[in-house]
Amino acid sequence: MYVRDAKNREEVWLLDHIEEMELDETAFRSRDYVIALDEQTGEKAGFGRIRIHKVDGDDVCELTSIGVLPEWRGQGVGAHVIERLIEHARDEGFSFVYALVDEPSYLARFGFERIAEDELPDVLQGRLTEKRENVSPEAVSMVLSVSEFVMLARFREAFKRAESGDDEEPEESAEDFGIDPDSASYKYDTGR
Repeated sequence: MYVRDAKNREEVWLLDHIEEMELDETAFRSRDYVIALDEQTGEKAGFGRIRIHKVDGDDVCELTSIGVLPEWRGQGVGAHVIERLIEHARDEGFSFVYALVDEPSYLARFGFERIAEDELPDVLQGRLTEKRENVSPEAVSMVLSVSEFVMLARFREAFKRAESGDDEEPEESAEDFGIDPDSASYKYDTGR
């Protein structure tokens, strides 16, 4: 498994899965996303976005639209997507990263802490209201000092061994289609 920046050609895939998972697609730009992939098969496992809000001289960095496909959950994929996004934030010079989420306990594992709404930058106060109205009624605000990001060893190990939870397609039989193989006649059976 590895995480890389999204490519323009993956825009449709991203939009489909964002919609399917009912995530926030506000101001969508595929270049803001990272994607986790299986090294062997190239199968996409998860994604996430860093959104930079331009504010007069004091830009704000938001982590948003983090999703892991059901068959890849519980294997450290989301943790590594978040790690890559935090690295991007650090590279862009941000000391703090904000997130507006409905599952704060997940991000708390990495050092994120709840923050009062009135302590959020103004642009995120508006985003929180909008997100509650349109996507996530239970959303709360969180913040992380980039220097305090924590990646637990168990997530790193799980990610190294991650495999798709999809089983191979079962072989289909005549019975699956309501056909009794002992008494059915077939297209080229002449009955002789």
